[in-house]
Amino acid sequence: MRRRTEQLTTGEWAVLALVDEGATHGFAAARALASGGDVGRVWAMRRPLVYRTLEILEGRGLTRTAGTEASTAGPQRTLIEVTEEGRARVAAWLAEPVEHVRDARSELMLKLLFLDRRGADPGPLLGAQRERFAEHEARLREALGDAEGFARTLTLWRVENTAAAVRFVDALHR
Repeated sequence: MRRRTEQLTTGEWAVLALVDEGATHGFAAARALASGGDVGRVWAMRRPLVYRTLEILEGRGLTRTAGTEASTAGPQRTLIEVTEEGRARVAAWLAEPVEHVRDARSELMLKLLFLDRRGADPGPLLGAQRERFAEHEARLREALGDAEGFARTLTLWRVENTAAAVRFVDALHR
């Protein structure tokens, strides 16, 4: 299934949120998104993909070139900044709970990381996330009663994972 043009991948959100923190250049973004980097410990991206993502975001009008910066280790670096539309999209993304429990390890953790880096209160996101996960859990528990065979096994797996996600959100939201 093809994604809509306005939809961003998790990696695109990570790069856009990073640029939203302040004008930066591709090398710094790639360093932050490397597997041992500040953001990379949650969502890692290889350097060529970070540069490609920066091109995609600029093509969508979410970032723009903001000048250059001297470098002691090579040519001048092109500074990238977020546009007003990009800033608004990041703010909305940070407030929106993830849809599926499977997205908690990647997208929810990225949102919590970026909220923390901004010094922003994660409470509104966590409250909305708890509500979304609790609704999923209730639906799954209802379906569990009618499930048989492997369908029951799979539904039980989903119930337990969703219940764990609710407990995780509750533990953070205290």
